Amino acid sequence: MKKLDDFRLMFGQREFVPIMIGGMGVDISTAALALEAARLGGIGHISDAMIKTVSDRRFDTNYVKEKLKRYKFNVANSDKSVVQFRLEELAEATRLHVGKTMEQVRGAGMVFINCMEKLTMNAPRETLAVRMRTALDAGIDGITLAAGLHLGSFAMIEDHPRFRDAKLGIIVSSVRALQLFIRKSARTNRLPDYVVVEGPLAGGHLGFGMDWAKYELSTIVAEVLAWLKNEKLEIPVIPAGGIFTGTDAVRYMEMGAAGVQVATRFTVSDECGLPDKVKQEYFKASEDDIEVNETSPTGYPMRMLKSSPSIGAGIRPNCEAYGYLLDATGNCSYITAYNKAVEANPGAKKVSVMEKTCLCTHMRNFDCWTCGHYTYRLKDTTKKREDGGYQSLTAEHIFKDYQFSIDNQIALPA
Repeated sequence: MKKLDDFRLMFGQREFVPIMIGGMGVDISTAALALEAARLGGIGHISDAMIKTVSDRRFDTNYVKEKLKRYKFNVANSDKSVVQFRLEELAEATRLHVGKTMEQVRGAGMVFINCMEKLTMNAPRETLAVRMRTALDAGIDGITLAAGLHLGSFAMIEDHPRFRDAKLGIIVSSVRALQLFIRKSARTNRLPDYVVVEGPLAGGHLGFGMDWAKYELSTIVAEVLAWLKNEKLEIPVIPAGGIFTGTDAVRYMEMGAAGVQVATRFTVSDECGLPDKVKQEYFKASEDDIEVNETSPTGYPMRMLKSSPSIGAGIRPNCEAYGYLLDATGNCSYITAYNKAVEANPGAKKVSVMEKTCLCTHMRNFDCWTCGHYTYRLKDTTKKREDGGYQSLTAEHIFKDYQFSIDNQIALPA
């Protein structure tokens, strides 16, 4: 019986354990987690979601405080068009986070950064270009383009000296999305180095509508593999979303996948950035505790625990401090939903906003408990403590369980 370690992910002449830990934003995918993946011979991700906030937490910078000070005059104004990010500060924060991470890389693996197109930041093109270019400047091994079609992203960095050196990949949820990306990027004469095919059971934002349950990862992967073969394009395909055991991973490798991307099981690792009390919520969750809703201002459906404190919270929009989801005109659908709730409840000291959530603030505070479909199975991967809580796991333990397990077995911790 085959195990995942019988396969290798190939980038040119370099080979890796075919395990990629997916990018989980706002410092859930910590540098420590990504570095463990690299040390063990796989690929880890950090994320540049709300990177100035992450820098403040990790490196004692004051980007959020200073931004709030600059725009405090606008806090009560529903028009946020004036709220802008200073591009030089965005570059500094990116350089800090990426640079400090890359200085610590050990082992045969690599560290990539997950870069979401939907972080529009009131200047979509300008901020995205700075984020990608600075990550390349700071030595990142690769960039995974996420949360969007990224039709113009390659063009933004095609003149960068590392454009053909660094690994560049795209996350898609359909063969059509991949076709669009390759067609629009053709002018740069640069194919993606890998394609992550993310299915409907993934955590966080989904590349599907609320009819996500009609789709299956294996079907989409087969379609992508068939199209690439027909087009004579040799691009590594990496399935993601709902791959819970090493045996699940082997099935995709036998289909022709180059590796797998996994994340849910690593949310409860010691190296993950989630607070311990939140990790216990993940461990305790049942299948009925997980839902896909439309509360994200990005417009994408989002999978999370129903008990997430973000759901129904009616906090005032905090764009002067954060504002990562402001579109090119300074709008965010949470602002619209909040104002509607305030108008419907005149004089109320506190309102509940069910339609959307202030994603920036709640992700910053770890109150938006996004998760994968199989989060309810996490309790089966560990042991219950005498106090009723669950024992956390090391990233190395989880990684090696994927790598060496057979027959759908899951190794419990010592």
